[in-house]
Amino acid sequence: MAACSSGAAPGWTYAPAASASAGASGAASGQPSGAPSAAASTAPSAAAPASAAASAGASGGAATLTITAPVGAATGGFQPTSLEAKANTPLTIHFDNQDTQAPHNVALKGPAGDVQLGGDTAFFTGPGTRDYTVPALAPGEYEYMCQVHPTTMKGSL
Repeated sequence: MAACSSGAAPGWTYAPAASASAGASGAASGQPSGAPSAAASTAPSAAAPASAAASAGASGGAATLTITAPVGAATGGFQPTSLEAKANTPLTIHFDNQDTQAPHNVALKGPAGDVQLGGDTAFFTGPGTRDYTVPALAPGEYEYMCQVHPTTMKGSL
């Protein structure tokens, strides 16, 4: 099964940030907190790394990885081109196809070349999304690719 994505930034899933507390009593101390912080930077932040770990939901459910097919993905490829996930644990691949110019899909191939995904693997033109269920995989490297554009739209898990 193959998938494609748009040029938009990947929609990574991160764990929620810890909330700050005002102390044991919840009341302000009335004491100054120290020197003021530095001014905010106007420099752009760094892009997400090409390799990202799977993240589990708050309930401890299956991890979800996102693969995006930006506009022009047939020549530019998937984003990201490398993903990481915990071995022997089922996961979900969320495919965000933002390419309005060509149909795409995602296929995850095992060591024997067999497709390792469950779900609707039909080709589709974006914008649109699909979620693919991946069974627990043995340790190793797996190739993911768009079956329409396998030489340009590929990556590794």
